[in-house]
Amino acid sequence: MDIINKVLDHKRTLGIMPTGGGKSVCYQIPALMFSGLTLVVSPLISLMKDQVDGLNEMNIPATFINSTLNYVEANERMQYIESGAVKLLYVAPERIENPEFYNWLTHLPIDLIAVDEAHVLSSWGHDFRPSYLNIIEPLNQLPNDPPVLALTATATNRVQEDLTSILNIKDEDVIKTGFERTNLALKIERGVNKPRYLLEYVQSHPGESGIIYAGKRKDVEKIYDQLKEKGIKVGKYHAGLDDDVRHQMQEDFLFDEIDVMVATNAFGMGINKTNVRFVIHYSIPGTIESYYQEVGRAGRDGLPSEAILLYSPADLQLHRFFIEQSDADDDYKQSLTEKLREMNQYAKTELCLMNYILKYFGETKTEPCGHCSNCLDERPEHDVTYQTQQALSCVVRMGQKYGKKLVARVLAGKPDVASDWHNFGELSTFGLMHDTTLKFIEEFLDFLTANDYLQTSDDQYPTLRLTNKGLMVLKSELKVKRRETKITHARQPIMDDGNYDQKLFERLRALRLDLAHAADVPPFVIFSDRTLRDMAQIRPENSQEFLTVSGVGNAKLERYGDKFIHEIKEYQA
Repeated sequence: MDIINKVLDHKRTLGIMPTGGGKSVCYQIPALMFSGLTLVVSPLISLMKDQVDGLNEMNIPATFINSTLNYVEANERMQYIESGAVKLLYVAPERIENPEFYNWLTHLPIDLIAVDEAHVLSSWGHDFRPSYLNIIEPLNQLPNDPPVLALTATATNRVQEDLTSILNIKDEDVIKTGFERTNLALKIERGVNKPRYLLEYVQSHPGESGIIYAGKRKDVEKIYDQLKEKGIKVGKYHAGLDDDVRHQMQEDFLFDEIDVMVATNAFGMGINKTNVRFVIHYSIPGTIESYYQEVGRAGRDGLPSEAILLYSPADLQLHRFFIEQSDADDDYKQSLTEKLREMNQYAKTELCLMNYILKYFGETKTEPCGHCSNCLDERPEHDVTYQTQQALSCVVRMGQKYGKKLVARVLAGKPDVASDWHNFGELSTFGLMHDTTLKFIEEFLDFLTANDYLQTSDDQYPTLRLTNKGLMVLKSELKVKRRETKITHARQPIMDDGNYDQKLFERLRALRLDLAHAADVPPFVIFSDRTLRDMAQIRPENSQEFLTVSGVGNAKLERYGDKFIHEIKEYQA
């Protein structure tokens, strides 16, 4: 409500909310209250149709204009908008750069501008698009001086500062609703046989909707073939496929014709499918922002869901290669390297995974989530305080001016660093961990960094420095424990309350699918899984009872109430 109230007060506002947290409502409600038109600028063309279909299902007049329309179709819609019959117009940023289209916009009664996925405007954002900066000045010059609402789900403090500067938003008009997704169980599986794990997981989730992200096209094809051979209803999506094939795969996934989509990160932007129960990353993403946005596609209906990262250090090499081969300037390459390092630390931490992500986005939470793989980890812990003090002491003796690899060589007592110009061989910490391998020491330093005993600088060549927590360990005020290394084969089942009639739920799903095909809209536009489960629990037999179901309003009652009530009565008879 805070965001909506600021928009209604005509203030330029930045709203930062998690994926699936209801960002679209923040401009849709004001759009109905303003007399004129709300202009929604979004880079997600694939999402526009779903959003417009959903609004029209609720009898809210909305439309879009983007590259999927030909000239005649676009012109017809522009005439319809001029008539005043539309409350929300969705456009891609490229349209604003078109002089003819922009001139047309200046003659419309625009009362609000909503900029979705606003992080693409920031050079510190994970999906920076410099050309989008060109739309800011034209939007600022529109008549009526309409308020601007910028929305994003992935904004660190640095991105937030960038956006407020670019969009001229005051600090007091920045609203964060929190990044935590309490229904999402974050899990990391280290050292597993990835193909076998995927097959066992999907087979143990029959009929559930999920996305498997792989970093390379050949991995997508391999996983797709493996699952298809076992009779799984699976699709694939990557840039190497024809446009028609990708479109059909996406449609089949949205309409529940296939259960599992195997894809590169080219898939998912703008996918508003609410009943995705799991997201599995076959390889590590390049940034925490990308990772959290992608896992946020699970459980958008609020029901318990899982996000699983299958971690292998070797996967980092692909990201490093792309960064090195990039045409971006050195500062941006350094930014991407920092983000990759932070993502790697997340994969290695033994702290609560949700809390780690919240801290990355500038939030603090003391209580662990209680359902991530680290919170549920029951492996025995060993006291490693002494080894930690050795490592931290070495970092201090080296002046906190060197990186992980050099610190590790000093701790290992390697001859090549004993007598060079640094004179590291004279340090009291030289060779303190000579009875272990260099690989173990480097991994131990990663463990200390991931668990906040050390931190890395933001320089081009990052150096290790003590944190306050690390200083407490050196002073013997805090002990350090580390869990045993263990390869996990089993998986935790998805949490579920189970307080609904499963057979009735499946019948309602079948009815929803028939209605979706008839209306040519994805099933979740009719009703979400959460609504169907609530329906299967309440079993409404009249209009009044039907309105008590979560996600049902008068428009849905009028359009679908009789059909679903009839289905429920048939089942009970």
